[in-house]
Amino acid sequence: MAGSFKDLAVWQRSVELALAVYKLTSAFLESERFGLVAQLRRAAVSVPSNIAEGYGRSSKGEYIQFLGHARGSNSEIETQLVIAKALGFGSKQALDAADGFCNEVGRMLGGLMRSVRTKS
Repeated sequence: MAGSFKDLAVWQRSVELALAVYKLTSAFLESERFGLVAQLRRAAVSVPSNIAEGYGRSSKGEYIQFLGHARGSNSEIETQLVIAKALGFGSKQALDAADGFCNEVGRMLGGLMRSVRTKS
């Protein structure tokens, strides 16, 4: 693989997702600091981190494995956003922004995983 993980559109979008999650959760109740805020932030940072770590691994299988971890963290975020919305946490605009990034990153990860699997 040439270049850097920073050149991957999915990594760039996942960083935007993490920033959107941080902005969203900054408005949550203080009592959620160790609950939903921590869970969302951890999962959001995990997505681009796993993409980067997988990119730096030595085999295609390891890369796909870490992309799978990123996809799993992305699914965690999606679930936690549903819970946050149901609890009335965050503004609709911030929730929608994070959800939009989450959906886009999920699609991009699926496409990248298919692409890596089919390359010889």
